[in-house]
Amino acid sequence: MKTEPIIAIKDLYKSFGENEILKGINLTVNKGEDLVILGRSGSGKSVAIKCLVGLIKADKGEIKVFGTDITTLNNNELNDIRVNIGFMFQNGALYDSMSVRQNLIFALKHHSRDLSETDIETQILEALDNVGLEESIDKMPSELSGGMKKRIALARTIITKPEIILYDEPTSGLDTITSREISELILSVQKKYKTSSIIITHDMACAKMTGNRILILKDGVFNAEGTYAELEKSDDEWVRSFFI
Repeated sequence: MKTEPIIAIKDLYKSFGENEILKGINLTVNKGEDLVILGRSGSGKSVAIKCLVGLIKADKGEIKVFGTDITTLNNNELNDIRVNIGFMFQNGALYDSMSVRQNLIFALKHHSRDLSETDIETQILEALDNVGLEESIDKMPSELSGGMKKRIALARTIITKPEIILYDEPTSGLDTITSREISELILSVQKKYKTSSIIITHDMACAKMTGNRILILKDGVFNAEGTYAELEKSDDEWVRSFFI
């Protein structure tokens, strides 16, 4: 018996004024799958995942998450869905005025208000252990390197144990070695917590390492789909251009 996809987007449209960004995209993510979305800058990759959590309201189309069409939900109902979705923003989005510990506490308390201090401390240490930065618990974001900020952002994303994680350019601005470390962390998180993920990236090494399947966005629709190996050998010159 085939299980229902954990995410299913059908005929999704989004424009900003006269600028048509998404022109009827369709995608599915199965439970435990890491789906990579590629596309040139401005192609609408980030718009798609922001529609998926209701940060941007779609003009038309269906967005099913856990079998529920979120486009029909009010804000309270949408928040009930969002608690099971982690979002790792491109810039990390850490609060500069808070220590690492305080950033993680904020995420936890926003998610669940009835945790004991012991529970909070245990979950913070577990999240930091997962990204290898236990010793940074009392540092301020200004004291962290770019790679460390990404790791802390990932720790904050996974601390609530979401079923779905959306990664927006998780390796952008990082050197090759640090980018690989972040990609390896994405894989270890998926393996440990059985998450389902959408990974938006320009980093082909990240795409190759993390993606079970890849979609390429062009002119507002998905132009190609397949594994890294399949798309690398595509007959379409434009598709192959991503893999050079």
